Amino acid sequence: MPLILPPPVADYLAGHHVMTLATQGAEGPWAAAVFYASDGCSLVFLSSPSTRHCRNLALDARCAATIQEDYSDWAQIKGIQLEGRVTVLQGDEERRAQQLYGDKFPIAGPLGKVPSAIVKALARVSWFRLVPEHFHFIDNSRGFGHRDEIALGRG
Repeated sequence: MPLILPPPVADYLAGHHVMTLATQGAEGPWAAAVFYASDGCSLVFLSSPSTRHCRNLALDARCAATIQEDYSDWAQIKGIQLEGRVTVLQGDEERRAQQLYGDKFPIAGPLGKVPSAIVKALARVSWFRLVPEHFHFIDNSRGFGHRDEIALGRG
């Protein structure tokens, strides 16, 4: 069973599309923006195994990520900060990730319904799941610097 998030946090995840993924590898720290789909508090994404962030994750599955908009008013800032571990998905987990991702991004949906260029690109990617170990929701509308730690208990 996926971990349950408070509705405002789940809505925030559902309403956004890009996370900045921070990794560490032989060349040092790295950050990359990737599209994601949420599954409870876990985030699934796809990427080419040859990218620097995927090479880093192959060496060390630990990472951090943020999700936020580009705000001009500090009092409006909302966002997510998390740290966790990434795993490569296979089998049923990979198919579930593809379904979640296709539901959120129809361009990557059922292969019979997407352009052939996308089908070719999807054949070269791997699917990943980021499982948070620490998860924070920032909401400056509740006070400057307001940050709630989200308990990652089940059910």
